[in-house]
Amino acid sequence: MPEYSQSPPIGLRHSLSVLVDDRLTVPAVAAAFTGFADMPPVFATAFLVGFIEWACIEALRGHLTVDEQSVGTHVDISHVAATPAGMRVVADVELIAVEGRKLRFKVQCRDAAGPIGEGYHDRTIIERNKFMSRVSAKAEKHRTV
Repeated sequence: MPEYSQSPPIGLRHSLSVLVDDRLTVPAVAAAFTGFADMPPVFATAFLVGFIEWACIEALRGHLTVDEQSVGTHVDISHVAATPAGMRVVADVELIAVEGRKLRFKVQCRDAAGPIGEGYHDRTIIERNKFMSRVSAKAEKHRTV
């Protein structure tokens, strides 16, 4: 794996916002998991987690080499308030710890009415080609279809 020129700096911050529409509500998750079809049409926790990951990815943009990416490895997030379609959600992320390739972000999310979630998200820096080689080998070895 190539050496990292330098770790992303502790204290690195980024904010990202998204307008919640029907594609980001709980019933939209039913495209993959049918049990969600009749749930309330509010911002889905599944999409909240994805949104937080996206905010962290954007925070790291410019701090990794062209061969590096980061993958999510742990999520510890509360989702304490519902956000209806038509409202904007903001995610504020801050890199609070770096241990080699392992990164920890503190995250806070809010809509116009106030906080909707907070917690921590861990990511690991990977070398993309090496990572994909391992994934391909795993798929080949354990293919069931």
